[in-house]
Amino acid sequence: MRFNTFYIGLCIIACVVIDLTGCHKSARLQAEAILDRAEVPVLDGWDITTLISDSGITRYRITTPHWLLYDKGNPPHWEFPEGIYLEKFDEQLEVNAWLKSDYAYYNEQAQTWHLTGNVHAMNMEGEQFETPELWWNQNTQRIYSDSAITITREATIIKGVGFNSNQTMSEYTILRPTGIFPIKDE
Repeated sequence: MRFNTFYIGLCIIACVVIDLTGCHKSARLQAEAILDRAEVPVLDGWDITTLISDSGITRYRITTPHWLLYDKGNPPHWEFPEGIYLEKFDEQLEVNAWLKSDYAYYNEQAQTWHLTGNVHAMNMEGEQFETPELWWNQNTQRIYSDSAITITREATIIKGVGFNSNQTMSEYTILRPTGIFPIKDE
């Protein structure tokens, strides 16, 4: 009797499964891909702060309200639509340089950063840079811009259009300087 009850129950379950799968094969629908994978970020993070270390010592802190990472994009890239703030630390974890912008885009293949909108930076010498657009090529270790630039030093303000610099912004050339430059009488 036990065997018959078990067998009957098993047959009922099998009939239900066959009915659900076998009889309705023509009615099955497949969902098509809704979005192109290249246009969908693998990371969509909010209010992110990350630390970057070298040899066990914290060197940088990146803070952003919104970070999008497109690993399948053409090209693969990171996007910071609400801006980015980067701090560089010395050995005592004091901030000795910083950079911020309203928008940032990093091309992984070319290893280039493109910062736009109120780009402000301070190098390790305390000089402050202001420009609407800045490029950083990690391969060539150069920072450059074709836009207007204002560099505020301790005793002078230098203005121009376009500049080229090393990646620490300690050695730079202003391509088309403008404004008044103080000259010491000797």
